[in-house]
Amino acid sequence: MPKLTIDGREIEVEAGTTILQAAERLDPPIEIPRFCYHERLAVAGNCRMCLVEVEKMPKPVASCAMPVGEGMVVHTNNANVRKARQGVMEFLLINHPLDCPICDQGGECDLQDQAMNYGGDRGRYLEEKRSVEDKDYGPLIQTMMTRCIQCTRCIRFISEIAGTPVLGGLHRSEHLEVGRYVNAAVSSELSGNLIDLCPVGALTNKPASFTYRAWELKKTESVDAMDALGSAIRIDSRGNEVVRILPRVNDDINEEWLSDRSRFAVDGLKRQRLDRCYVRKDGKLVSASWSEAFAAIAEKAKGLAGSKIAAIAGDQTDCETMVALKDLMTSLGSANIDCRQDGAKLDGSVRASYLFNSTIAGIEEADALLIVGSNPRKEAPVLNARIRKRYLKGGFQAAMIGPKADLTFKADWLGDDAAILADIASGKHPFLQVLKSAARPAIILGQGALARADGAAILGLAKKIADEAGLVKDGWNGFNVLHTAAARVGGLDLGFLPGSGGLDTAGIVAAAGKGDVELVFLAGADEVEMAGLGKAFVVYMGSHGDAGAHRADVVLPSAAYTEKQATFVNMEGRAQRTTMAIFPPGEAKDDWKVVRALSDALGKPLAYDTVGQLRTRHPLFGQLGQLHPAAWGAFGAEGALEAKKLVSCIDNFYMTDPISRASKTMAECTASFGAGCGCNHHKKTGTHG
Repeated sequence: MPKLTIDGREIEVEAGTTILQAAERLDPPIEIPRFCYHERLAVAGNCRMCLVEVEKMPKPVASCAMPVGEGMVVHTNNANVRKARQGVMEFLLINHPLDCPICDQGGECDLQDQAMNYGGDRGRYLEEKRSVEDKDYGPLIQTMMTRCIQCTRCIRFISEIAGTPVLGGLHRSEHLEVGRYVNAAVSSELSGNLIDLCPVGALTNKPASFTYRAWELKKTESVDAMDALGSAIRIDSRGNEVVRILPRVNDDINEEWLSDRSRFAVDGLKRQRLDRCYVRKDGKLVSASWSEAFAAIAEKAKGLAGSKIAAIAGDQTDCETMVALKDLMTSLGSANIDCRQDGAKLDGSVRASYLFNSTIAGIEEADALLIVGSNPRKEAPVLNARIRKRYLKGGFQAAMIGPKADLTFKADWLGDDAAILADIASGKHPFLQVLKSAARPAIILGQGALARADGAAILGLAKKIADEAGLVKDGWNGFNVLHTAAARVGGLDLGFLPGSGGLDTAGIVAAAGKGDVELVFLAGADEVEMAGLGKAFVVYMGSHGDAGAHRADVVLPSAAYTEKQATFVNMEGRAQRTTMAIFPPGEAKDDWKVVRALSDALGKPLAYDTVGQLRTRHPLFGQLGQLHPAAWGAFGAEGALEAKKLVSCIDNFYMTDPISRASKTMAECTASFGAGCGCNHHKKTGTHG
């Protein structure tokens, strides 16, 4: 390994390491300024801000692109280096406008920071400044292209990470402009990350333009609950309003990326909110107090047998709420509970049967992959970027059974018939041999395959393929279920499933339609077929006035994920906790507190009064951030397969839940890029709430 000296400090690093990377590995590290360099993108070496002096070399070199050499002596902050960087800064500022007072990037701009260190106190450029026409990047990204310093980070991200190469450099030299190829739409599900990468104010947050200054915002570290990935996020709020959501670095899950829905659906947190209780009287929902709402529920529950009561947990229900609701239903004598509102045929008895067992980061180690009934680009864009990252390394073969889609990486489409899966399981299809010959084969099973009448049979076939192809071996489990609901794995872990003789979601809806179930609790469950509930008395507990609230006889307002400290378990089985960034609106409360108060009104008080006491009810709450390999066992079933196409569970990425459906920004994205709202309920009924 080469040994070199940087500013008088000796360090030994691996061959191929750049000077900039070597400087950052020193203890304490030396930070070299840069604009174009980013550790997750290919090296461009075009901003020249990272110039350093290397002895015996005739002129300063770009440290981001210069590999270290044995015996190198590097100076990162002497007079020659400072003069070179000041010259680079002077060139960068020749055409850059003095927009800092009105620029949304002001206060967190890399160019501002470096200009403080290397900028001059006056300009020598007397010629006419260049102005560049702004580009239309769609409803999410605001462009001010005169500010662009041609670092090309956006081009490299959209091509390398997102896999949708629609940006490029047009013209040459001083006429260079960054723009779209033939006016192609910037429709990547990860496009918001371009804003984070831009070191100046050329690309900013369009929905939040001119609404905040960076120093006005309170920053709260939390966890995303808009999908099942559990990305690390930072919630920026002002007063009692969430202004924006940004990703945090978490190499185990989301690296430093975030999907557009998780980032831009933030305006849905303040629209169509439930901030008081409602009780249906004479066919209309009217405002009521908590005591009136609880009294109405207690009156209906009086004398009801447990078999006539049911509860369904929605896709963003936290673990604390499911524990409390399960305890309440048990005290009422009901076994009719389910957290699978889409009807997915998942069994909670074998944990490995419903986890993303390879782990999110571990999917980068797979060398063969079969995707069944899923479009990961729509269902988990950040995970899809991980798979693309693995594909770009080479030695990776992927195939898909289900919707034909552009996944941003090469995957052979085998068809959309579930019978193909049976052929692979029986060895009739050659892809079984591809999996067998791989060192670390993997399968991804989507909810589109599991939420069918033959979902259990498909699960059984996937289990058979895993056994036949050796997906589970020492140190590796390539059997993965891709979830789309933040609450799903937590619900399965907690056993929020039908008890002995209990009904699942489809059974509850059918029984309610026939009058056999008379009282139904919906904990944020909006994807249920509301028309099928018949004349049942529906109690809806949620944060938004979506389909469940429209159908409910009693509405109990609760907090959104940004307004409470709550536990969620992501698809790989990692328990994580959100942090309260703002207070819930009006009279809304934490969901578990609502259930606890309701238990008193029903005469079945739960045995805990604080969240700390509640969390002693299950070991899951004491294992935050931990991953435990799940034991492999028997699961799935044998049965006939339906003669219908395998599809993804999401047809519109931008609207999948009450928050995103309430978002004006997501509605604009739907108009620009999608069709329909995309949720299961509205796909089934053809209505919108």
